[in-house]
Amino acid sequence: MIESTLVENNGADGLDTRRSILGMDREGLAEAVRAIGEPSESVAMRARQLFHWLYHRGARDFGLMSSISSRLRDELTKHYRIEAGKVIDIQRSTDGTRKWLVRFGPGIHVETVHIPENDRGAICVSSQVGCTLNCRFCHTGTQRLVRNLEPGEIIAQLFHARDQLGEWPTPRDGASRLISNVVMMGMGEPLYNYENVSRALKLIMDGEGIAISRRRITLSTAGVVPMIERCGAELGVNLAISLHAVRNDIRDELVPINRKYPISDLLAACRRYPSSSNARRITFEYVMLKEINDSLSDARELVRLIAGIPAKVNLIPFNPWPGSSYECSSDESIRSFAKVVNEAGYASPVRVPRGRDIMAACGQLKSDSQVLRANSR
Repeated sequence: MIESTLVENNGADGLDTRRSILGMDREGLAEAVRAIGEPSESVAMRARQLFHWLYHRGARDFGLMSSISSRLRDELTKHYRIEAGKVIDIQRSTDGTRKWLVRFGPGIHVETVHIPENDRGAICVSSQVGCTLNCRFCHTGTQRLVRNLEPGEIIAQLFHARDQLGEWPTPRDGASRLISNVVMMGMGEPLYNYENVSRALKLIMDGEGIAISRRRITLSTAGVVPMIERCGAELGVNLAISLHAVRNDIRDELVPINRKYPISDLLAACRRYPSSSNARRITFEYVMLKEINDSLSDARELVRLIAGIPAKVNLIPFNPWPGSSYECSSDESIRSFAKVVNEAGYASPVRVPRGRDIMAACGQLKSDSQVLRANSR
């Protein structure tokens, strides 16, 4: 049975003019406490304390930060806030997948998904409200771009997931986590919001805060070629490429950014990706579309294109959404495609669709549709 909960929004958006400190690093926190009169000799210590309460303990109230003096807590409350938005809709799939609709202000809604496994789980995080890429098979692509998310809004999605799953404070290294992996595969193109995504991921990776290793973080891009090498050099996270076709004419249609950065340029950037190795392979995501990109000749061309790149190929059965014109490839076609890729030496797991019944599967996220359903309930 699908569970859904509409959460009352009791806040008055837009009335609180205090600056939010969620998304600030230690330097930003130090500047914040310095600006409200903290003596220079204790600024660094106070910044470390704030960092611990925010990102290790998930505190949302300065009054609860018991290791900080009451005077400073009062000053912090007077001048700043910890703004993480509001969860206004919660849905749970029959397979355990959860989806949260988070509101950051009027018309600013994003979806966040938790995909559980037996002893771990991944949180799928959005980087933009809407998207500009217009990928033809993707529901998010039908929603216009509203704006980029700020670092604090990206991190807030993880905060809400940890709230719901009871994972505060941050689990110790080696401890079992319900959120063990972060995938930047939600709404939007992360590399079109690189500065904010980068700042958020650095905070998520920080060992004294949220402490999720870069080896457990994957950033997915449709192919913003100029930013790929920089992402590898500065963040070193796992890279996933939304490839979906092996010919430029087909990819031009499915993933229109290909007209600007064609397949040859994209794969050249993958070969230069600094963190790519046999131990840390690039993932090529390939949605299986009936009679579009699923032939054996397509599989053989895919193998030829990625030759020499440490890689694996995720085959994704197409997840339908209202108004989509594509069909999912047959099970037999997917198995045959996977066999060709496997026999060439590349792992090619078929992704098991998760959360289809709540429109939480790959390519199904679209926040305004959820808002309409929430309002109707």
